[in-house]
Formats: sequence, structure tokens, C-alpha cells
Amino acid sequence: MDDSTLERLAEIICGDNTNLSPVYRTGSELTTFFHRAGFKRFTHDGSTRKWWTLDCLRSCNGKELSLVLKRLASPKEYGGDKEKVKQVLNSLNKTLSIEGLKIELNGIEPVIKAETPKFDIKETEDEERELKPLPPPNFHSLDIEPVIADLLMKRWEEAEKCVHAGAHLAAIIIMGSLLEGLILAVLQRKSKQVNKSEAAPRHYGSGKVKKFYKWTLNEMIEFAYNEKWIDLDVHRFSHALKGFRNLIHPYEQMSLNVFPDEDTSNICWLVVQATVNDLAKVLSKKT
Repeated sequence: MDDSTLERLAEIICGDNTNLSPVYRTGSELTTFFHRAGFKRFTHDGSTRKWWTLDCLRSCNGKELSLVLKRLASPKEYGGDKEKVKQVLNSLNKTLSIEGLKIELNGIEPVIKAETPKFDIKETEDEERELKPLPPPNFHSLDIEPVIADLLMKRWEEAEKCVHAGAHLAAIIIMGSLLEGLILAVLQRKSKQVNKSEAAPRHYGSGKVKKFYKWTLNEMIEFAYNEKWIDLDVHRFSHALKGFRNLIHPYEQMSLNVFPDEDTSNICWLVVQATVNDLAKVLSKKT
């Protein structure tokens, strides 16, 4: 399998993103998961859960990966909870479709089937708007604190300067913070709607919606998309933004092997411009 597919599978197994996985697994629970799948050689060593899980998947051959996938899709792993099984199957099949694979249940037993990958470029292009450079919204006309409006405007200007100066990493870090700041403003403005939404990320155990400031950028983007606050444009390139905080640290950047170039920052900037303007429209609506 492609390494990007394995990384996505690692995310589903770990369960940090509640939109991908219904179960969060601690280090010891990851060990238990792999043991249940038939791999006694995997015992979590205390390192970062996602990268440890990815290394485990990389060490598996095709037959072993099939066992991991079947365990991950098994209703037994979720105590027979139909909603959890439905969610994980949906995430798995979206991830595996590019590999020409699909998982179905035969009774309670997962079955992996081969299928022809479908990727209709024309259909995708028809659904998406054409991305063009956009001016910043009038942040001060939005129903947000004046100080926040000033900061968002300055970050827009700084991101623009970084893009033009070729400071691609700095540009993406600022874009991420700009996007996060504005989504947070929308969350606070629409707190009642957010707290009632099933798409809102929740604490495992209590089931309560997380405090907004504790949401990751990825969770914010996923939620904004589910609530139709933003278009699907940002989804196509959110991989370049969702880990922006980690890119601040050189060792994290080295481990992630992410090196933004001119194309990346230019495309991300168009996406962020479009998304910020979408969010500004949401804030402009009377609630």
C-alpha cells in the first residue's frame, strides 16, 4: 500500500480524529488492538502513538495488513455498536478506495474485496469552484472583537507577504493560524448550534463537546465542512495546513518530512482566501 494510505490507517486506528474513528486508543490499547489482530510482536514503547502505529503497519506484509484491516472493521472491536461500526467502515472504505479495495461485512465477519478505483476528474472539477485570488473580507464589519479583527487582518497581510517573498513554511504557519482564529470566532458565535451538533468533537468517556480552544485545526476544518460553512476546496489541501503547529518545530518537521514549496504555499493561499471569505459570510449572517 502507498505510505499515505498507511498513514491514514494509522490515524483511524489511533482515533485522535473523532470524524475518522469512533474509538480513541491509548498506547496500551493499541498494543491490545494489535494482539487481538494476531500480532504479539507489537507492544507500544511509549513513543508518539501515530508514528509507532505507522511503523507497525509498514512492517506488515499484505496478508498481515489484511488481518489488521479485518480486526479494525470487526463489530467485535466495538462491542457490536452499529453506529461505531458504520463510522469506521465508512472511513476505511474512503481510505482504501484509492488502493482498489473495499471492506464489507458478511454477517459479523469483515471481508476485503477488490474493486476498480474510480476517480472522475471531470466530476470533481464540476463540483469545485475555480480558485482565484480574493481580497480580504472586512474583518471589522464582522461580529467579532475589534482586537481579533485587527489581528486577523494583520495575519492576512503577513501571509501575503510571506507568499510573495518565498517564505513558504512561514506562510503556511500563518495561514493555519488565520484559519484557526476565524473558525474559532464562528464556533463562539454559533456556540448553541455547535454544542448540539453530532459532528462536534467530544471527550471520550464523558461524551461532552470539547472546549472550542482545545479543538485541533483539523477538527475545526472537518466540523466547518460538515456544517456547510466552507466548501470542499479546503478539504483537498487541508493536509498541508492541519499540522501547521508541528512544522514550527524543526525535529517535528524532520520526522514528518514536510517541506512546503512555492506550489504548495500558492495553492494553500488560494484555498485559505476562499475559506476565510466563506467564514466571513457565515459571521455576517444574523443569528
